[in-house]
Order: sequence, then structure tokens, then C-alpha cells
Amino acid sequence: AEPMKVGPAHRGFATSPATADLCDEHVESPNRPVIATPGYFNDYGGIKKFHGRIETVKCFESNPLVRKTLGEPGDGRVLVVDGGASTRCAILGDLLATMARDNGWSGVVINGCIRDSAVISGIEVGVKARGTIPLKSVKTHMGERGTTVAFAG
Repeated sequence: AEPMKVGPAHRGFATSPATADLCDEHVESPNRPVIATPGYFNDYGGIKKFHGRIETVKCFESNPLVRKTLGEPGDGRVLVVDGGASTRCAILGDLLATMARDNGWSGVVINGCIRDSAVISGIEVGVKARGTIPLKSVKTHMGERGTTVAFAG
């Protein structure tokens, strides 16, 4: 199945639509979306259920754009990060999770890894990621923001 592509059309939800309703809405689509592969993401944040308008970042093993984005007012949004499914370094740690909470982000979903998971579990923000690794990311390139991302499908 084709992965669900998350782009500008999915950014304006005023309320949290039920996952089942989203699936029903797209049941006839030629690219019937896969919302998330079961078991693909693990919960790490202090909040397990979260929703909001999304902002996307695409980066690979380098997180300056994640930091820049989470440094802005979140207004209840969710940052969706396509980190290329890398397991070689973390895209988010406790400092960025704290920044997300302090700036009003609802949560962060990462196609990649985080670090500082024990500390992040006590921070009142949603964090979902593929796994953990103690190595921090490099800071060599920014990545792309506001682009369509596709993973977990």
C-alpha cells in the first residue's frame, strides 16, 4: 500500500477527527491511505494522545530546522518530522521536547529516533518516534519545512 502523504490539505483540522472516520472518508481512494503501520511508533512523551494542525520538517541526521521550528509559537500544532527513518542519531532530546512544551506545541511525531527518553517521559508534550539512541544529530544542514512527507506505510 502507498503511504499516506501528509501535506497542506491535512493542516487545517479545528477538532480531532477520529482515525476511523479519516479511513472511511478515503476508503474509495485509489491510494487508500495507511494512517500508520501498527507498531511503527513508540510513545515517549508525558502526553500519549495529542492532535492539532501539522507543520512538517524533512531532515536527515541534522536537526537545526527542528529546533528553529519548535522555537516558534506552536499554538497547539503537531510537528511531523521525516528523519528518513535513521537510527544512527537522535532528532529530538529533552531540551527540544521542553522547548516544544514551553512554546505550546501539542506534540512531535518523528520518523527517526529521540534521546533522553527517561526525561522526555516526564515532559507534558506528546512525542512519538521509531526508537531511541543516545547520539545527538549533526548540525550540518537545515532540511526542508512545509513539504509533503510520506512514511510508515
